[in-house]
Amino acid sequence: MTFKAPNALLDTIVGGGVVRTKQSFAGTCGLTFLAGAYIALGGFLAIRCAAFLPISVWGSMAKLIFAAVFPLGLMLVIVCGADLFTGNCMSLAAAGYRKNISIIAACKSGIYSWGGNFVGALFVAYFMAYSSGIIFETINFAGQSTMPWANSIVSIANSKCTLSFGDAFWRAVGCNWLVCLAVYAASAAEDITGKIIALWFPTMAFVAMGMEHCIANMFFVPLGILTGTDQRYLAMSGAVPLHATWETFFMNNLLPVTLGNILGGAILVAGIYAIIYKEKAK
Repeated sequence: MTFKAPNALLDTIVGGGVVRTKQSFAGTCGLTFLAGAYIALGGFLAIRCAAFLPISVWGSMAKLIFAAVFPLGLMLVIVCGADLFTGNCMSLAAAGYRKNISIIAACKSGIYSWGGNFVGALFVAYFMAYSSGIIFETINFAGQSTMPWANSIVSIANSKCTLSFGDAFWRAVGCNWLVCLAVYAASAAEDITGKIIALWFPTMAFVAMGMEHCIANMFFVPLGILTGTDQRYLAMSGAVPLHATWETFFMNNLLPVTLGNILGGAILVAGIYAIIYKEKAK
């Protein structure tokens, strides 16, 4: 299994940042949509696998299972190719530090990827999870019909929208530190197996530790709001009340989490390695 030397990894990341700013608009739209959709699919898989595992019985194992399958999304982004905002926080910043791209080009590319990711995540939330009815599937448990997946996503949306600005921000910093390290490490591998192994554990770690990823939240919270206001859910006995709103989503979660993700990728990964490896590897 071959891999790049540490001092060559930053060059690969810088090259990725330059490529992002030179994509056609149509290419950017397609790749950013796919990245948001891939992350959402990983989130949906995690909900389906872990929502019916009560914490009182499974303890932290339920969270570990949730975290263990979530990396599907980042795996698809890296292996199949897509344009993910959180990874771009690192690659665009790294290219900027090397003066390979301008600040304006970096900001423009970052805004495009954030918006495209949002559309992709909403597409999966609305059509794949909500409109398909999968999130409303019922289970007969102890003689009572329940919607474990619907209850789970509403609970997740509630918890994410009640975080303080500081809590959400610092959880997001830690999240994208790990996500960008996953992408950074995966760039060292020359084969698909190596890339998957390198990105899997850091991604699993940020989920298991309860950190905040803005693109994943573009799936979780809108799906929670859609589910929590649907009559099928409200008619169910024992439904968790929805407290999250679109306003609290944007102001209490998406804003601080986006800012924290930017800091985590642009400073803690790209910034530090740019200082360490000032010159291009020979």
